[in-house]
Amino acid sequence: MNSNQYLRDNYAPVPEEHTVTDLEVTGHIPEHLDGRYLRNGPNPISEVDPAGYHWFMGDGMVHGVRLRDGRAQWYRNRWVRSPAAAAALGERPTRHNYRAGGAAIGANTNVIGHAGRTIALIEGGAANYTLTEELDTLGPCDFGGTLTGGYTAHPKRDPATGELHAVSYHYGRGNTVQYSVIGADGRARRTVDIRVTGSPMMHDFALTENHVVFYDLPVTFDARDAAEIAVPRWMRWPTRLVMSALIGRIRVPDPISARIGDMSLKANAGLPYTWDLSYPARVGVMPRDGDSNDVRWFEVDPCYVFHTLNAYDEGDTIVCDVVRHHTMFAKDPHGPDDGTPSRLHRWTIDLTHNKISETQLDDCEQEFPRADERLLGRRHRYGYSLHADTAAIRRHDLVNATHTSRSLGTGAQGSEFVFVPNSGNTSEDDGILMGYVYDAATERSNLTILDAASLETVATVHIPVRVPHGFHGNWISA
Repeated sequence: MNSNQYLRDNYAPVPEEHTVTDLEVTGHIPEHLDGRYLRNGPNPISEVDPAGYHWFMGDGMVHGVRLRDGRAQWYRNRWVRSPAAAAALGERPTRHNYRAGGAAIGANTNVIGHAGRTIALIEGGAANYTLTEELDTLGPCDFGGTLTGGYTAHPKRDPATGELHAVSYHYGRGNTVQYSVIGADGRARRTVDIRVTGSPMMHDFALTENHVVFYDLPVTFDARDAAEIAVPRWMRWPTRLVMSALIGRIRVPDPISARIGDMSLKANAGLPYTWDLSYPARVGVMPRDGDSNDVRWFEVDPCYVFHTLNAYDEGDTIVCDVVRHHTMFAKDPHGPDDGTPSRLHRWTIDLTHNKISETQLDDCEQEFPRADERLLGRRHRYGYSLHADTAAIRRHDLVNATHTSRSLGTGAQGSEFVFVPNSGNTSEDDGILMGYVYDAATERSNLTILDAASLETVATVHIPVRVPHGFHGNWISA
């Protein structure tokens, strides 16, 4: 058995790309669903070293199902063609645009639709990639030359304006992260550098109608790990000294930073970010039109947050619902499995009295929280998440403080489920949830569609191949 859990069972990569048309369906796909469900995740192309592989660093592969007129027209899976991925597949790599970010890893974390483009997303200074409707790679995405140095895996779309708000990090940025706003036209209209304590891994953030909320938490860049991942043994000591002196202090210009990043990051290798208990845990609040001088910082207990359910303003208070981990990357060198609880918590930030309080909302261990994105940044009642063991979906009624779980079945393993509203101007929770579910008995996967309110199955799209565990996806309407 493989010693690295992220290379076996349904974490194991699939060896080829598929195009399957006219998929079998059980139940009835709602007629109003006209678009693609897409999800991204790591899928190493070649053999990797189990001892050194971190799940977050695998070659990116996007999986998609096209729905229309109550039918599942196709399933496709495609590797994101970074130069290294193209070469590993025996293809001729195209010239890389280093203004868009580093070329070491094909975007493997999320996939969105914006301004008529399909974009595979990653973070940490690596380049994002534009895809065709059929998921083939077109090339690196720098939003029309308006945003350099990489982007984020978790942009937030303001439902009122259609703009994408984001917070991007990279160890080459010194002790800053970048807040950006991409217009509905696909071009950056605003970028702001925000000072932080060092070089944190800021995977997500929160957005309200009036504020941006930053998570400056103690998972930080580790120069020792970076040197061991990418540098010959005889150069590791001087490399560590130089990187330790620079990282979190000095900003490197973006194209140069991207090339340096390619020397210190490798696809299908280790992740140079670790738990750092000496790093102060803080949450920062900035008015949307503010800058770094306007950020107000609030100390919290040491923890890590990968994902925000939603956040909203309530007078002079900000309510922020997140899945909170006690630690991260302190014990497991291969992925996010420190063996500590991951539960839904609420941060309530009182801007009048300059204090923050924390409440645990649910005892269940969970991840991948989602909400009705028509209410992003607005007061929400409902949320949905995946049990930490991937065997069930969880529905949260945060007004009545009730939580309901739905088992996905014997031997079934789920993934992130996305909320899609029913047609018309429907109320919150009036919609469906969709996500990939793996059946261990058949070693195949389904696209499962559930009623969001009852969690009952609406339809199952049968995919004749396996979709490995991955990260994030979205419904992209036609």
